[in-house]
Amino acid sequence: MKVLLIGSGGREHALAWKLAQSPLMTEFYAAPGNPGIAEHATLVPVDVDDHAAVIAFCKDKAIDFIVVGPEAPLVAGIADRLRAEGFAVFGPSAAAAQLEGSKGFTKDICARYDIPTGAYQRFNNAPKAKAYIREQGAPIVVKADGLAAGKGVTVAMTVDEALAAVDDCFEGAFGAAGAEVVVEAYLDGEEASFFCLSDGKHALALATAQDHKRVGEGDTGPNTGGMGAYSPAPVMTSEMVERTMKEIIEPSMRGMAESGYPFSGVFFAGLMITKKGPELIEYNVRFGDPECQVLMMRLKSDLLPILYATATGTLDKVTAEWSDDPALTVVMASKGYPGSYDKNTPINSIPEAGEGAKVFHAGTALKDGGLVATGGRVLNVTASGKTVGEAQTRAYALLDKVEWDNGFCRRDIGWQAIKREKA
Repeated sequence: MKVLLIGSGGREHALAWKLAQSPLMTEFYAAPGNPGIAEHATLVPVDVDDHAAVIAFCKDKAIDFIVVGPEAPLVAGIADRLRAEGFAVFGPSAAAAQLEGSKGFTKDICARYDIPTGAYQRFNNAPKAKAYIREQGAPIVVKADGLAAGKGVTVAMTVDEALAAVDDCFEGAFGAAGAEVVVEAYLDGEEASFFCLSDGKHALALATAQDHKRVGEGDTGPNTGGMGAYSPAPVMTSEMVERTMKEIIEPSMRGMAESGYPFSGVFFAGLMITKKGPELIEYNVRFGDPECQVLMMRLKSDLLPILYATATGTLDKVTAEWSDDPALTVVMASKGYPGSYDKNTPINSIPEAGEGAKVFHAGTALKDGGLVATGGRVLNVTASGKTVGEAQTRAYALLDKVEWDNGFCRRDIGWQAIKREKA
């Protein structure tokens, strides 16, 4: 099979690493990719926003299958354009990608199909949003409706903080993503990430993970795209997985099909496990980043036929087998992230990882023959172990060998699971 992977982040490096292990792979390309992905695939300088150029490349190379990694091209309709040309594509249509592209759209689907989630209201102007916040009180959650790279969400513990978040959205802090806001009830519980493939009719539950969104240790400071993750999430017991499938995933699949937007791709459900059970915080329509890194580390099955079955409506014919060993990833970010940070800082050395470990590239590039950090989140140092504690020890031991002066990380990734292990 000739495969094209679209994307350039840590998630895509993890997918590339896993896909490249498939005996079915004959030729493998990535657009635009990154220096880490270049170990596994041929990088092609195609602009993924130029759908006609992507189609021309796929025709020229007789590509059999396209895997779309990030959300922005999906929301922009790249899967629709490629499918219209007869290509098999992993990733939802633009209409189905609204589940991530619009927080309000997802909330409306939840309301229509009785999917458990926090109560909410949608607003297109600040005065009405603020009046609702004053009426509801805090804690309360304010979200930019559109795509904001994981940064458009404020979990406000005071009314003043929530009012300031509304101003941020309507004053353009998140660009067009903040033209509408969703204000929703604060859910109390433990967060978990749940992944499930769907071909529109069949579902295949994958694995669970727990992300660490806040920049500071002890889950403090502003939200980020994710500072680390581990899998599996202990809070996601087999009963909780079953309930998530029945109460959240299945009605979502049915609701999307009935609404005329059948969903093909990966449901990434951000969950809050409350006293009532699993409740949906939000949907993403692609693999999590950095959750994908720990999922790929634990997946024993060949990824390529699983993704291909998702794209071709034959998901009921495949299964996914997982290692029992937990995996943990720590994000190394540029100092200053999630605020402003210096770009093109030199990364002098990345250590060789042994068995069951890998340093994935997220925001790197080659400049004048040397490796530099170009993004906020730059490296994902990943390891597995017999326990989360062992995986954590191995990941930090590897991370401490990275030579990059401008990098920082949280030192407590996995703390909730480790606390449980010691209890």
